[in-house]
Amino acid sequence: MKIFSTSISALEKGIQYSGMKHKAISQNIANVDTPNYKRKEVSPNFGQFYQDAMNAKKTDSRHHDFTGTSKQAFTINNTSHSYSHNGNNVDIDKEMSDLAENQIYYYTMIDQLSGKFQSLQNVIKGGKG
Repeated sequence: MKIFSTSISALEKGIQYSGMKHKAISQNIANVDTPNYKRKEVSPNFGQFYQDAMNAKKTDSRHHDFTGTSKQAFTINNTSHSYSHNGNNVDIDKEMSDLAENQIYYYTMIDQLSGKFQSLQNVIKGGKG
């Protein structure tokens, strides 16, 4: 028996994605001056995985079922370019921008999840608040 709806599961995946992205960005910022450090980023597959999960709610019998696993996500090193003479390719301005964007994304997911749980709590209490 499934306790939570697919939307709660999709929000959970979004929060996991944000957590992985935050970890990668934090490592990049911490190693901004480390020689030969190559910036890390979360695989684009995970973002697509999250979008697939968000679209998984079937509103029509012709829609495809969502079949995926969270193991599709991983962190990769970006070695495409170098910003400094020591081989490091971390751009602190980009990392700080990505961090701010990820924080907004995270708080949005948390707010939506909180709303879902608030709705469940109202149902459990019988609509009496």
